[in-house]
Amino acid sequence: MLEWLDTYIKEYADGYAWVVHVFIIVFATLLIDFIIKGLLRFIHIKLSKTATLWDDVLVHAIRSPISVFIWVMGGTFILAILNVEKIATFRELGLVVVIAWALVRFIKQVEEKILKDSDSLGEKIDRTTADAIAQLLRLSVVITGILVGLQTIGVNISAILAFGGIGGIAIGFAAKDLLSNFFGGLMIYLDRPFAVGDWVRSPDRNIEGTVEKIGWRLTIIRTFDKRPLYIPNSVFATISVENPSRMSHRRIYETIGVRYDDVAMLETIIEEVKDMLCKHPDIEKNQTMIVNFNSFAPSSLDFFVYTFTKTTDWIEFHKIKQDVLFKINDIISKNNAEIAFPTSTVHLPDATLAVSNK
Repeated sequence: MLEWLDTYIKEYADGYAWVVHVFIIVFATLLIDFIIKGLLRFIHIKLSKTATLWDDVLVHAIRSPISVFIWVMGGTFILAILNVEKIATFRELGLVVVIAWALVRFIKQVEEKILKDSDSLGEKIDRTTADAIAQLLRLSVVITGILVGLQTIGVNISAILAFGGIGGIAIGFAAKDLLSNFFGGLMIYLDRPFAVGDWVRSPDRNIEGTVEKIGWRLTIIRTFDKRPLYIPNSVFATISVENPSRMSHRRIYETIGVRYDDVAMLETIIEEVKDMLCKHPDIEKNQTMIVNFNSFAPSSLDFFVYTFTKTTDWIEFHKIKQDVLFKINDIISKNNAEIAFPTSTVHLPDATLAVSNK
């Protein structure tokens, strides 16, 4: 029996030795991947408790790429057993991809960490600038990784760069809209007419809402009824954009009419309204403040109130405006006057009255 088994192994098992080798490599790859993941998880937990920003972000960024690289190395060993050529090329290409992936993840994690810490600490960081820098860095890493990867697999980079000078013209015509949107996004980052979180609107187009994201091709604006608007960046080069988020104050401009019967009290009412505005804690005294009799309207004597609030918050502004209007109404009532409303007076001739009385 033992002699038969020994003969069988010598005749047949040697032909399947590669299966054993592959099994060993897969098992070793799984084991190393498991150990490295556990080690990095432990290190990340420890470093996340420190005040240093870069260490835990770096560990978190390389966790998935390292796992993939371990499997790439295991795969190349299996290819070597199967006598596949250019194993070194596969390893170098895998290393380039993993490094580029890790750098992109690291840039993204740093961006999110900085913005999160700035919000928690109350520090003001321009999200638009941070997003622009992060996108440029990620784009640089991706382009560099592609060029290095092509060089690794034997593609002549010089020929590609030389072709770029000639082919770039054709590509430029073919991708005219794409390039115009790209440079439109670049102009937004440089000129900064608005930033992420700003309330913007355009008098030229039906555009109004809060800026959610500024990309290289599209800007996403969330309207007040929560619909997203995806606007190509090239549009902003041809339209006017108003940014109410950057106003210094909000204006109260109202016209109030009193009855013609109350003309004797109008001057006193105007003086008291102006005094009330000067004493109001939420009205900006250093801005234009006008309270004046304005016109003899058909049914009222109109005076207007022109002043500015200290706040620019939309909700707070309407609270202040409501308080001002209620106080104006109280002043009018206190002076035994009334706010006018549209009325009509019909004058009948004496002859008509005499006929109607018969």
